[in-house]
This record gives sequence, structure tokens and C-alpha cells, in this order.
Amino acid sequence: MTKVIKLALVASVLAGGLSANDVLKGSGASFPYSVYQKWTKAYYKATGIKVDYISKGSSKGIKDAKARQVDFAGTDKPLSPKVLKQNNLYQFPGVVGAITMGYNIPGVSNLKLSRSAIVAISEGKIKYWDNKLITAANAGLKLPHEKVTFVHRADGSGTTFNYTYFLSKVSKEWRHTYGAKKSLNWPGNQHIGGNKNTGVASLIKQTPYSVGYIDYADAQKNGIVMASVENRAGHYIKPELKAFQIAAAKANLDPKKDFYSIIADPKGAYSYPIVAATFILVPAEKQETNKKVTAFFDWSYKNGQEIAKSLGFVPLPDALTDKIRKYWEEKGIR
Repeated sequence: MTKVIKLALVASVLAGGLSANDVLKGSGASFPYSVYQKWTKAYYKATGIKVDYISKGSSKGIKDAKARQVDFAGTDKPLSPKVLKQNNLYQFPGVVGAITMGYNIPGVSNLKLSRSAIVAISEGKIKYWDNKLITAANAGLKLPHEKVTFVHRADGSGTTFNYTYFLSKVSKEWRHTYGAKKSLNWPGNQHIGGNKNTGVASLIKQTPYSVGYIDYADAQKNGIVMASVENRAGHYIKPELKAFQIAAAKANLDPKKDFYSIIADPKGAYSYPIVAATFILVPAEKQETNKKVTAFFDWSYKNGQEIAKSLGFVPLPDALTDKIRKYWEEKGIR
């Protein structure tokens, strides 16, 4: 039996009715790109079915979904049930991840950033690394009198939305002045922007004395040092999987609301504070194609947990994936 035939048989068993000739096309959020990329490769290896997911950013993913230019789209900013209904879309979560504060200060590690320091850096109010708002949380750490460069996303981004949502939870002033948005005219004059999370990673690496918000997987992949961040309980939490899992457990993702929920800054003494669920959008009218899309994610939920963990993402718990499967069945897309 040839390898091709074997793969086709595996596909039939695992995916029920999927064909090796199917190519599912997706686009959007860059935040979960690393895990989706590995899931698609593993899915192809197991089933022979190809899934193409292009990292464009959440804004373009939402645009592609509304224009019906892809079979599914990824977005880190969930759409409300009202917006989903207006655009005849369904929505479900893919995975949970974390946004970190990556920095490049030569010779400095174990940096801690308080909630107020993160807001002030984002506002452009902290000019130098030896500012008291930063040094107060870093006793014994010698921070240089060097200018702070803040690195942000230049494109429309769900990572930016979740980061600014976190800032809005921390600071009333930020909430009233800037709010939570996918793109922003950043205040101050010490900031630079990069496209997608990979662009932010490159800028941080190239720019001494910079700091920026970036997803954990891209920071880790690029060897970027990440700060411990103060959570709601006042504890400084290192960006690591265990803390992400504790935070993710606080998420309330309800199928009655098409899983619409923003989970940044959860409660809990040991919760990492800047976490985000990322979502999948599918066009409601394409039921047969949607069944192929949900087969891919169903397979990934079951078989992709170790891949997700290895990249610092939190796989969705069984109780939630059971709700997602029921949601698919109710919508006729499983």
C-alpha cells in the first residue's frame, strides 16, 4: 500500500468524509500563528488534508471573514453576538495565550514591571530606564540612564486590542483617553511600530534599551528577555505556562454568547495578568466547508495539546471543548 493511500485512509477514519484534495484556507491573527502553523503540519501528516493559515493580523482576518475571502479567520478580538449576527458569522475559541513585556537592556535580566510602570511606558511618560516608577520595583538592579524606546504593533492587531484592554483595566485615565483598540496613535515620542508580532520581535532585538508587548511564543522563539509583570493581587509573575494556565482557568467563555469574552487581567494571586483567548470565525452559510474547518480544530483540540504547551499556549480544557462541539452541532457545522 502506498504512503498516499495510507494517508487517505487515515484521513477518512479521523475526519469522516474529508478528502485529501481539500485545502482549507484561513487568515488573520498573528498571535496564535505559531501554534496554528504546527497544528496544520501535524494535521496534514496525520490525515493528508492541507490547511493554509496566513498570518495577517486580526483586523485583516476579520475583514477577510466578512468578505468571504477565506474558509476561516483568526482574531484575538472577539466579535460580539450582535456583530456576528450582522455579518452571518459563527465564532469559537482556538487557544489561550499570553502577551509579555519583552525588553532589550544589555546586561539586565529579572526586570519587574509594575502595573503603573507599564501604563506610563505606554503613555510615553517614562523617558529613562532609571525612572523611579521602574526602579521602585527593582531594588538591587542597576538600571541605566538610557532612553526608553517603546515598541508596539504598527498594523491592526488583536494583540494590541488585548494589551490596551489590559491597560484600560489598570488605568482609568488610559481607559477614558485611549480605550481598548486594535490600532492606536500611540502617545509620546519614544515609540516605534512593527508589523505583526514577528516585526515587534525584530525591533526589540535590534533596538537596545527598548521594551514592547509581544506574544510569548514569538518572544521565546526570538530569545527575547521577558519581564515579570505585577498582577491584580500585587504579585510579580514570571511569564510561564503554569501562570498562564492559572489565568486561563478564570475565563468565562459562554456558547450562548458565541464565546464572546475578554479575559485580560484575571483575578488570582498567581495569575499572569496579560492573557488572551484567540478566536476562529466561520461564515454561517458554508456549512459543508465549516464541517471541514471544525474537523481540523476538533483534531487539534484532541491531538495538539502538547504542541500548544511547547509553545507556551494553554490548550482549552475538556469542559470547554465539549461546549464548543455542542455549539458546532447546534449550528449544524459538525
